[in-house]
Order: sequence, then C-alpha cells, then structure tokens
Amino acid sequence: MSEETKPGPVGRQPRWRAPAGATDCHCHVFGPESRYPYTAVRAYTPPDASLDEYRALLAGIGFSRGVIVQPSVYGTDNRASEAGIKALGSAGRGVAVLAADVGAAELRRLDGAGFRGVRFNLATLPDSSDASLEAMARKLAPLGWHIQIFAEAARLAAMAGRLAALPVEVVIDHLGLPELAAGVAQPGVQAVLRLLGGGRTWLKLSGAYRVDPLTPRWPGATPFAKAYLAANPDRLVWGTDWPHPNLAGPMPDDGELFDLLLDWVPDEATRTKILVENPARLYRFD
Repeated sequence: MSEETKPGPVGRQPRWRAPAGATDCHCHVFGPESRYPYTAVRAYTPPDASLDEYRALLAGIGFSRGVIVQPSVYGTDNRASEAGIKALGSAGRGVAVLAADVGAAELRRLDGAGFRGVRFNLATLPDSSDASLEAMARKLAPLGWHIQIFAEAARLAAMAGRLAALPVEVVIDHLGLPELAAGVAQPGVQAVLRLLGGGRTWLKLSGAYRVDPLTPRWPGATPFAKAYLAANPDRLVWGTDWPHPNLAGPMPDDGELFDLLLDWVPDEATRTKILVENPARLYRFD
C-alpha cells in the first residue's frame, strides 16, 4: 500500500461562488488513525483529513452542505464518517459501507444519524464483490436509501441490467470512470446514459482528474460530462472528492475543480439544479 499526500487549502479562488444551499456530494474524512484505525487490507494509507479542514474547503468555494462517503480504508467501520456527519449537523449526510448481514435495526439507526445510501466500491480493492447487491437493495428500499456504485465503465456496462432492476435508486461515482481513449461511444458510458434516461439513476460530476490526469482543467473529462448533462441534468450532482485519496497523479486544486463545473454548465439555472435542488432530493435535506 502507498502513503498519500493531502491537499492544501483552496489554492486559487474560484471565478464564481456557489449558490445558497449548495451541496458537495462526495467527500471523505480520515483520522485520527489512533481513534479510527484503518483496515489491514487496504489499497492506500491516507494522511489525516479533518472535518475542520473540510469545513475550510467548503467555505472557500461557498458551500453550506456536505455528503461524507465512507472510504475503503475503513471497511465497514463507519464511525469516522458518522462522527463527521454528526459534527456537520443538519448540513451533513452520509453514504455507508455495510456488511451483507446488516440488520434492520442498525439501518434505522444509521438513517437517524444521517446516512442515505450504501456504497459498493468495485474499483479500489481487487477482491471487491457485488454479490450482495440485490439483497442489500431489498433491505434499503423501505428506508428510501440508494445504492452508490464506484466502478470502471466496463464493469458498469456488464452490470447495467442488474442496476436497472434494483428496487432502489442508484448513484454512480466519478463520471462512471470511463476509459479516456475510448470516448463517449464506449459501452460503459452508453450504459450509464441509458440508465440516466430511465430516471432511477444518478451520476456524480466528480473525479475529472481520475478520468484525465492532464492539467489544467482535465480536458479529456469534458466530453463525458457534456454527454451526461445532455442526457438528464435532473439526475446529476457534483462533488469535490476531497481530500482526493488514492491518487497517483498530481494533487488537484479545489478552486480549479469547482471552476470546471462553470465550464461544463454555463447555464446558471442548471448549475443551481445540480448543486442545490438535486442533492436536496437525493439526500433528503430539509
């Protein structure tokens, strides 16, 4: 496993401010490791990334709400994420990682703590499995939770039929992790576009640097974002992916990442939908 670097504060102030009620729909908190130890089997070891640092980031780009996503290094121990949600109060929501045998009582407790979905990370760990996908979705349906999928585009293409048949809504991470050279025509992207058109799938306009490592502005990610925007802007949300864990390339600047959304979505009403209205529906913000 590799040691990670961490981002500093917003390096360059964005060209614009987020609208009131804007939500960062994808972040993580890490540490302190002495209190929240990492699982022995993990792909990386992150430095501490505290909630105070995250709040400073939100203030720097004008956001008021955040969604903490359970990272793979904690396995199914959601305590660090839960503590972060609690500290954010009514401005915080979360996405958990849960064991297949999780019971109804624990799900109700987590719902009360602000969690709204369960993440299946099929991209980071070599032994990741989606075997419990349907069973987990049946457990989540009474709560109105969603399934969040982190997987490469090829895997999304292979499982698109299963995702469409689930009794809950589905959220796809990081632009669906398309293969840059294969373009919008690749089967995984086309599968995601069909899912978005079906009206029960969401996609996060996040992780541009995971699709294209070139800076500035990660130009290779733009055609994918534009295709998803054309397909269904009512089912798109945005996230920083702060503090950008398990990243092999250069650490992105969060001000530049936020400005990229301005380039992708020049229409103010559509940006407000993606940053405010859509997240309020998906994560049930009051």
